[in-house]
Amino acid sequence: MATEAQIHNYLSSLPEAKRSDMQTLHDRFLHLLPGGRLWFLDGRNDEGKVVSNPNIGYGEITIKYADGSSKEFFRIGLSANTAGISVYVMGLEDKEYLRNTLGGRLGKATITGYCIKFKKLADINRSVLEEVIIPRLI
Repeated sequence: MATEAQIHNYLSSLPEAKRSDMQTLHDRFLHLLPGGRLWFLDGRNDEGKVVSNPNIGYGEITIKYADGSSKEFFRIGLSANTAGISVYVMGLEDKEYLRNTLGGRLGKATITGYCIKFKKLADINRSVLEEVIIPRLI
């Protein structure tokens, strides 16, 4: 199945309020990255076991591991979870970057080394979120 169809099916499967917020973010990220690479990870490992929530990915980055290996991955990820929505910012070397950059300006969100979690889109300042997202998508 094509990536766009997988994303459509995933978004359609979400409860209405979350689906609307996820669709709004998805549309915005597509606008910010016209023609960029789209990803869909269904959350299953190679054996078909569910190991994470599904993720929509945008852009491309090469992740390098300590053992010298590397793999292509998305730059920005978007995922619904039981508590709300997560936005992943991959490839950050400084694990304090998001906290230091967004500080208390983002709104009601939990910020970790590479993840921004919030219950609903209305809880955050979207323009502040885009301060971090836009440079990684263009």
